[in-house]
Amino acid sequence: MEKYEHKYGAEQIQVLDGLEHVRKRPGMYIGSVSARGLHHLVYEIVDNCVDEALAGYCKNINVIIEPGNIISVEDDGRGIPVDIHAKTKISAAETVYTQLNAGGKFGGDSGYKVSGGLHGVGASVVNALSTWCEVTIQRDGGIYQMSFEKGKTIKPLTRIGDSDKTGTKVRFLADDTIFETLNYEYEILENRFREMAFLTKGLFISIEDKREETPKKAEFIFEGGLKSFVEYLNKSKEPINKEPIYIEKEQAEIPVEIAIQYTTSYSENIYTFVNNINTIEGGTHLEGFKRALTKVFNDYARNHNILKEKDSNLQGEDIREGITAVISVKVKEPQFEGQTKMKLGNSEVAGVVQSMVNEALSTFLEENPSVAKAILEKCVSASRAREAARKARELVRRKSALETSTLPRKTCRL
Repeated sequence: MEKYEHKYGAEQIQVLDGLEHVRKRPGMYIGSVSARGLHHLVYEIVDNCVDEALAGYCKNINVIIEPGNIISVEDDGRGIPVDIHAKTKISAAETVYTQLNAGGKFGGDSGYKVSGGLHGVGASVVNALSTWCEVTIQRDGGIYQMSFEKGKTIKPLTRIGDSDKTGTKVRFLADDTIFETLNYEYEILENRFREMAFLTKGLFISIEDKREETPKKAEFIFEGGLKSFVEYLNKSKEPINKEPIYIEKEQAEIPVEIAIQYTTSYSENIYTFVNNINTIEGGTHLEGFKRALTKVFNDYARNHNILKEKDSNLQGEDIREGITAVISVKVKEPQFEGQTKMKLGNSEVAGVVQSMVNEALSTFLEENPSVAKAILEKCVSASRAREAARKARELVRRKSALETSTLPRKTCRL
């Protein structure tokens, strides 16, 4: 085979600093450079605000889509620290926005017991993938500001005035040389922030779109938390249990909150969250929930003679028909599959969720026999329908096999 001569030595080995690598390989950090990745930038900044709320320091978050697809996110949390960082020799705030693995969520006494942004890459990735980014901080009696272009510091943190308030405001314009589109979809952001408000009782979140002559605006605050969430999801359905089943408990330093409501529909809708991050691919918290649900309902049906001795156990799919459930867990050190946080991998969470649901749901069913009976009637009906469908499929297959195996006879003449 012919060899092509190419010089390959130390000078051909590229060394990229953290933010240069983000710009070269954005998909590794935000999933894609499509509209989905664009919206992920907003989520990263808002997640930081929600982390302040989870820590008990933030009550209000305001998001604005300004003309030209500029994003503004402002909170009333503590404000990013402005003092000089011992290691980087620049302000802590500038460090957070320019160093890839810098953040207040790796342990220590930061006040963050749990957090969605545990990787320490959110703010710096947004900065790296923006044409420009401007951060204004209020804390320690002052107003401070810094600005960046494509991740590089243009104006280091500077005190520009006095203030007795606290909080952080971030404005940025995503880089059109990286993203396929800069056009944010208001409805996608609105749905995400409604979700966040449901998951954090008492947190006020507003979103406003100022790109059109007539601005769109939505404001969310829910004191009912997850119960309000499932009621909202089922607003056009007929519930079987009007009051959602609600579980809230902490075990092994893992707080778990679950709301369950059955409806007369046939669909299964289960939403899972870890530290307010939507784990759309589920994970160990979902596995624990499903196992407990199947066991508790089968045990109850056996103990109360709803399932006879000759009857087979109900399958998980039978029990989940018509369910709407929201599962929210808080984990100190969650293990996600990728920075986009699609699936939880912590094995210990499955056992915690399963144990809690076993205990709380068993108690609920015993204390609410009429609700238990109504739900189980639906489960048994789903089981019968599934079995009937299975038998019908087998009959069709047998008939088809018989027809294809019966070949026409060949007439032989002597």
